[in-house]
Amino acid sequence: MSVENKIGTYNFIAEPFHVDFNGRLTMGVLGNHLLNCAGFHATDRGFGMINLNEENYTWVLSRLAIELEDMPYQYEEFSIQTWVENVYRLFTDRNFAIINKEGKKIGYARSVWAMINIDTRKPADLLTLHGGSIVDYICDEPCPIDKPSRIKVTNKECIAKHIAKYSDIDVNGHVNSIRYIEHILDLFPIEIYKTKRIKRFEMAYVAESYFGDELSFYMNEVNPNEYHLEVKKNDEEVVCRSKIIFE
Repeated sequence: MSVENKIGTYNFIAEPFHVDFNGRLTMGVLGNHLLNCAGFHATDRGFGMINLNEENYTWVLSRLAIELEDMPYQYEEFSIQTWVENVYRLFTDRNFAIINKEGKKIGYARSVWAMINIDTRKPADLLTLHGGSIVDYICDEPCPIDKPSRIKVTNKECIAKHIAKYSDIDVNGHVNSIRYIEHILDLFPIEIYKTKRIKRFEMAYVAESYFGDELSFYMNEVNPNEYHLEVKKNDEEVVCRSKIIFE
């Protein structure tokens, strides 16, 4: 199978309701586009949600790292490419490239996914499902950014709380992975976004949270312009961690 057949390319426009006050695409919308592209690519190759749900399986996002030189501006056309880098027994690595209207790659993303049984929430063996045919789509297209890192938050002082509400909940019945990104970015004052941009953003998903759960947010400023964050539900279980680097 050729490299071209292994890489999916999907076109978008930075709609006015998808940009922030700077006129740039928001990180939350970009994250949604990345996840949609992963879904399109998997569906075209027989591993999409519709196919999996019929067999009582679904994909869950475990890690996401995005690194950007620029972000599409309002009304600009851009595209996203995605491909599978590796397949292991319980996880698969999927990469992305964000390409501007001139055809220049202005950012990359790395993600880690697991396939789980909907009822038991236990991971499936990717090397045996469908005869292991998912490995046929492994592609060695370069992705020149670091893999998701280990994020540690030591600060025990809660800086914000949020009760999970209707708009947070996705079709799987838990808080949508992108909503965590949006809630985390809302922790920073608008002055930061007036003078700096997000160079790298990471998410590590640990557990699920549901409607009515109280989410507590904790933060460490590790270096100038680098922040590590942790989200707990109901003051107990960690649901996700994040790293943000501004420049």
